[in-house]
Amino acid sequence: METLLRVTFEAAEFLRAHPPRLRDAHKQLVYELAGPQTAGTIEVTRWRVAEVSAALHATELIAAPGYYEYGDDAATWHVNFADPYLFYAYGSGLLAQDELQCAEHPALGSIREALGSRALTEEDGAPTPVLVASVERRCVLDTAPNAARPYGLYGNRFAAAPAEHIRAAVTPLRPPTRTNLVAIAAPTGSGRYTRPVLENIAVTAYTGFAAAVHESARLWPGAPVEVRTGFWGCGAFGGNRVVMSSLQIFAARLAGVARLRFYTADGAADLTAGASVLEEAIAEGGDVIENIDHRDLHWGTSNGT
Repeated sequence: METLLRVTFEAAEFLRAHPPRLRDAHKQLVYELAGPQTAGTIEVTRWRVAEVSAALHATELIAAPGYYEYGDDAATWHVNFADPYLFYAYGSGLLAQDELQCAEHPALGSIREALGSRALTEEDGAPTPVLVASVERRCVLDTAPNAARPYGLYGNRFAAAPAEHIRAAVTPLRPPTRTNLVAIAAPTGSGRYTRPVLENIAVTAYTGFAAAVHESARLWPGAPVEVRTGFWGCGAFGGNRVVMSSLQIFAARLAGVARLRFYTADGAADLTAGASVLEEAIAEGGDVIENIDHRDLHWGTSNGT
């Protein structure tokens, strides 16, 4: 594995030099309630696209209901459903998965400001995943519906909500936990999936997951690597859940990830179908991507977030 960038930030000095730029009043309110990261170090790496291994490893697939759970577990990485420009909309009124992670981990905005033109998860058409190790999760921002906000706060509803709903949804974490992230950008498209697109999805996920395995061996020698993910690229981009789950499982097995914890929200059946598609494609022998391509899979529709 080859790194394009490796930077270690000391949090207090880093924050003073690169304060986040929060254009949205609600994002500023969340930041004030959470408080900035002022202690510890954050390590950021960016990786060149990797040649895919031919060997398949045994990866435990865990279907987890709901959405991400965070903690301080060693060698555990959470997929950030990134834009090609890392944390691109963190300061805006948007609140999809990427922006929610940035709101709960305020230092991510400072990372974008510090990296400037180097803040890319894609370059020249090739994936360049970015890993962030040991960033503080300073708060929980609850976007779920309740009696006061029956439609929740996710997506475009965040910017439209009154400030008191935002304030009530934020729970500061004292002490904060620390999170490790794998930022990878999903493709956009429509119609039938083509083989090049399927290959790009697999290579992108593989490079990010393999980088997490590589970094874990350095940071936590001997610890089994867990990647936590979900239906990456299946919200605003309208990705097919069966495609995006099957190819992430494939990438995890190629990269040697010990556990893939897949958060299904309301899509447990889609994960089961994706796992079945992959197993059938492997059992057929030969080129796995070609075997998946033969299934004539199509893009879905955007959920409007």
